[in-house]
Amino acid sequence: MTQKFKIFCLAILLGSAATLPLVRADEWKTETMVTFSAPVAVPGQVLPPGRYIFKLADADSQSDRQIVQIFSEHQSEPLATVLAIRAYRLEPSDDTLITFEDRPTGSPEAVKRLFCPGDLGGVAFTYPEDQR
Repeated sequence: MTQKFKIFCLAILLGSAATLPLVRADEWKTETMVTFSAPVAVPGQVLPPGRYIFKLADADSQSDRQIVQIFSEHQSEPLATVLAIRAYRLEPSDDTLITFEDRPTGSPEAVKRLFCPGDLGGVAFTYPEDQR
């Protein structure tokens, strides 16, 4: 890559960054508590009704992968550790936002996306074919 091309690419990146909304550096180090009144599926398991803490852990900053740890409300040990991908929304909200995937009748709802209060970034859960 030539020096002029590198400078051109850097100028484009800096110009683009000036037009993007500011994102907090700790956006991916967030946690939120949720309460489910019915069983809910996450990749690899079904959580019974109850209160849970979803923690977004550090992941490889060079990829879109995110690690989500799910704890009981007492946080004694993780109940599940799930590999997810980053998801984005246009407007933050003051509340936790969870969306669910469509599932066959009689199956527990499956968490599709999770956004913590105030964050534009969240996570999207991906499920293996046999769990869809």
